Amino acid sequence: MADRISEDITFRKLEALLAFMDTGNLAKAAEALDVSTVSVHRALHSLEEGLRCALFRHEGRNLLPTEAAQVLADVAREVLKTMSDGIRMTREAAGYSADQLKIGSLYSLTIRTVPQVVIGIKVRRPSLQTELVLGSNADLLDKLRQGTIDATLMGLPEPSADIESIPMFEDDIFFAAPEHSHYARLDAVDLRLCRDEPFVSLGDGFVTSSGFAEAFRIADFTPNVVMKVGDIFSLMNLVGGGIGYSLLPGRVRDVFASNVAFIPLTPEYGLKQTIGLSFLRRRERDPNLLALAAVCRMLTPAASGKGC
Repeated sequence: MADRISEDITFRKLEALLAFMDTGNLAKAAEALDVSTVSVHRALHSLEEGLRCALFRHEGRNLLPTEAAQVLADVAREVLKTMSDGIRMTREAAGYSADQLKIGSLYSLTIRTVPQVVIGIKVRRPSLQTELVLGSNADLLDKLRQGTIDATLMGLPEPSADIESIPMFEDDIFFAAPEHSHYARLDAVDLRLCRDEPFVSLGDGFVTSSGFAEAFRIADFTPNVVMKVGDIFSLMNLVGGGIGYSLLPGRVRDVFASNVAFIPLTPEYGLKQTIGLSFLRRRERDPNLLALAAVCRMLTPAASGKGC
């Protein structure tokens, strides 16, 4: 077993040694470290006690380093650099302030919200590389907890002790029908009048599929779902092609405006989605996530695509 290092030898004291060796002066070393001259002098004296050998000699009022001090200074530079690199690599392994940020997102948010967020984070942290991971609410929440993504833009999850969420905007849910459908001419649609219609929907785990299920619970019947898909753009293609009707958030209405009509539901449904940023609470002080949170807080509903 290697000899144990005296508790008198610390990183702070080694920093004081290097500052003194670089400046040759107690006052200048203290200024460089933003501490008092007395603190530097005590640190140097404490190192001598920990090493049990002299590092300096006095010539009048001057403190001159010995050869032993130079040897320790050379080693200290390597030790401090190695430790600094180790801290950086440890943080990167944990996803803390790494050079890359993995952001999860719902497919529907790639229309406006994601581009706005990516532009905003680039302005704040130009060297940061962003990677986008798409999926359902359930899938993204699972990836967040596993640590495979750093944060996610999605429907806000149920309150949880391990998740921090920042609301960004609310989005209304609409009845989606082909543009030529007779429903497209209505001011509002009551789902109870659609019992015999075919429907298409997203698979389980999507925030939109949760709203879909809630709407038909209110309507008090089980819809005839003829097909389920794994992304909202495929779902809109099916609606536009006349395969079935669906319920969709207003933020995607411009994507297929020419062949899909978005008709409000009657007031008793009152369905909305709250979209926001979510990340692990234990990483709330991560500089990258702090920058991302600041960007998301500044986004206006219009920039996020609400009502568009």
